[in-house]
Amino acid sequence: MALFWLWSARSVKRTSRTEPILLQLVVYWLPLLVAFLLLGPSAWFQGSVLNERFIPKAAWAKGLGLALAVSGALLACWSRHLLGRNWSSVVQLKHDHALIESGPYRYIRHPIYAGLLLAFLGTALKVGDWRGLIAVSVVLASFWRKLGIEERWLGEEFGHAYAAYKRRTKALVPGIL
Repeated sequence: MALFWLWSARSVKRTSRTEPILLQLVVYWLPLLVAFLLLGPSAWFQGSVLNERFIPKAAWAKGLGLALAVSGALLACWSRHLLGRNWSSVVQLKHDHALIESGPYRYIRHPIYAGLLLAFLGTALKVGDWRGLIAVSVVLASFWRKLGIEERWLGEEFGHAYAAYKRRTKALVPGIL
């Protein structure tokens, strides 16, 4: 997935508006680093409550976790592909930014975040420890802030078209959230 992301980032449009780099580091990249570390080897958390299980150590839990993680990664990659040259890893508007409403964007406004959250949730189930759920919570909080800024900027950029799009779709989970 990381290789796909790097490869597809090579041809994005020029930026017309972006958040300050320090804010990006603190609000997006640091929480992702914390989440990845929380999902690291269980030996790191030996003897702590973070290493306690919230789900039984069973094949069905690991299988469900793997299925969710793979599904989430595929959704994120598909959504990234559809965004094409409009994509950015941080909150940005591009020159000639386009509003994408096809594929998963027909049902949710932020399917990359939804896919990544699903991948983190699947990984948390696979790990089975409380630290996994904390990692998902950290990522959700970071993404929720990020999508709030994106929604404001996209509303300013696309006006009534984005307002109508918001009425037809949910932010992360079709029909729910």
